[in-house]
Amino acid sequence: MSVNVYLNFKGNCREVVQFYARVFGTAEPKIMTFGDTPAHPDYPLPDEAKNLVMHTRLMINGSNVMFSDTFPDMPFVVGNNVSLAFVSKSVDEIKSAFNQLKEGGTVGMELQETYWSKCYGSLTDKFGTEWLFNFDNGEEW
Repeated sequence: MSVNVYLNFKGNCREVVQFYARVFGTAEPKIMTFGDTPAHPDYPLPDEAKNLVMHTRLMINGSNVMFSDTFPDMPFVVGNNVSLAFVSKSVDEIKSAFNQLKEGGTVGMELQETYWSKCYGSLTDKFGTEWLFNFDNGEEW
C-alpha cells in the first residue's frame, strides 16, 4: 500500500516529465496518452486530447511521482494541481478507504474496473483533497 503524489498539467506534461527525468537522472518515462485508450463509441475522443499525457510516472529518489495532463476543458489552477493516489494490492482496502472518504465529498468516478486497473475510482473529500484509487497489479506504470 502506498500514497503517491499525482501532478496535473495543462498540455505540457510531456515536457515537464522529460525535464524532471533529466534533472533527477531517472529512467526515460513510459508515457500513456489519451489517444492510447480504447475507443468508446459513446464518448469520442476530441482530436486535441489524443496526444495529451493520460499517465506517466517517475521514481524520484525512492518516491513514486505520477503525472498527467488535464483533459481539454477541465478546470486547471496552478498550485491546486496535486492529487493523492491511494494504491493497494487489496480491493477491500481500496473500497473501505473510498467509501469512508466519499462521505460528505464528491465522487468523480465510482470504483470500477478499467482497462488499466481491476479497481479504479476518484473523489474529492469533504476537505477538498482529490483522491485517486488504484489497484496495484505489480506493473510499473
